[in-house]
Amino acid sequence: MSKKITVFTGHYGSGKTEIAVNFALAEAAKGKKTVICDMDVVNPYFRTKDAQKRLEKAGVRLICPEFANSNVDLPSLPGEINAAFDGDYDSAILDLGGDDDGAIAVGQYHARIQKFDHEMLVVANLKRPLTESKQEIIDMVRSIESASRLKATALINNTNISYETTTEILLENAQELEDAAQELGIPVRFYTGVRDVVANLPGELKDKAFELSLNLTPDWL
Repeated sequence: MSKKITVFTGHYGSGKTEIAVNFALAEAAKGKKTVICDMDVVNPYFRTKDAQKRLEKAGVRLICPEFANSNVDLPSLPGEINAAFDGDYDSAILDLGGDDDGAIAVGQYHARIQKFDHEMLVVANLKRPLTESKQEIIDMVRSIESASRLKATALINNTNISYETTTEILLENAQELEDAAQELGIPVRFYTGVRDVVANLPGELKDKAFELSLNLTPDWL
């Protein structure tokens, strides 16, 4: 069962924003009053604003920096983010910027977050630099925890190579992530991918499958 506040974080290129958007859509589909907050303080390639129309059609409120998806790069967050805590939302999703630098942004809200049932899910793509091994994943999690002043509650396996991803690729280095989770004392919550990828997960992982629809596309595709 999901919490009142769900924080998604991870290195750039992990796919955390796509997962956060899908999670928000899934929460809304359950009839929950849902808000998603883009807490990136820089302008990466993928932003929740890219999925604005679909989110709004599903009844999800989107809160994002004023200059998201522009050429202006201002390290600031809108005051509207307080609505995630003050509003009567059933589910508030916070999409953090990548790495510990991005996690600093949520640090100023950690006291408010801790007043609610919450979780922080750390997304790992084991085909990306700096998250290819057990130790690298552990180092990433501890760095994000220190910057955000929140404890990670679970990991997410989003290993992929974009449109060429197969179930075999998702599972290729999965043991590294499972070993990292065991040392950190937290579970691997989801194995994520598009329908064809997660449909072929082995039986013991079926309950951890989280199917993604692709809502974010870079300008050059």
